[in-house]
Amino acid sequence: MTEMQPITLYYSPQSRATGTRVLLEELGASYDLHALNAKTGEQRRPAYLAINPLGKVPAVRQGEALVTEQVAITLFLADLFPQAGLTPAVNDPLRGPYLRWIAYYGSSFEPALMDKALNRVPAPINQSPYADYDTMLATLEAQLARGPYLLGERMTAADILWGVALSWTMMFGIVPKKETFVRHAERITSRPAFQRITAADAEMAAQHAAVVGG
Repeated sequence: MTEMQPITLYYSPQSRATGTRVLLEELGASYDLHALNAKTGEQRRPAYLAINPLGKVPAVRQGEALVTEQVAITLFLADLFPQAGLTPAVNDPLRGPYLRWIAYYGSSFEPALMDKALNRVPAPINQSPYADYDTMLATLEAQLARGPYLLGERMTAADILWGVALSWTMMFGIVPKKETFVRHAERITSRPAFQRITAADAEMAAQHAAVVGG
């Protein structure tokens, strides 16, 4: 059996990268953490822009493979560790719905979220990637209501992506605290992996803030 090449996670605490680190923990993956201090703008410096010219985290490197974009990273990592059971196999009937809801996060939820958070006038419904905010959110709510997870009884990497995102967006008031969203977020945030990373993030964020303040 070929030994797996090491994984490096490019990371900032209390950011979108948190979900990726939680996923790695849930997968039981060994990884090296390359932390960037966003408070000092480290993610906008040449060293990191050579990795991701957009200056965003997370990014993941494994050998020659460099993966950016949270949706791609979620799929990539979950497929690397099929034994964790968080990704349906290619011939599994759940594979298509699994891909759908991970893609929905990046193609519909994130654009709608940014328009909402920044009070931007959305594109006309026929030109918008997400139709309109209420329809986008109602579609997600209807799927989650089938519960307890996105695909029913089985938890997948898609639930980690969505659970962490819903937790943050409800905290900031961008997504309403509907019972369906709250229940789903709590299923993920109550898990040991999320609790561990939340505590580690708080400590790292304090260290990064001290650098700025010091």
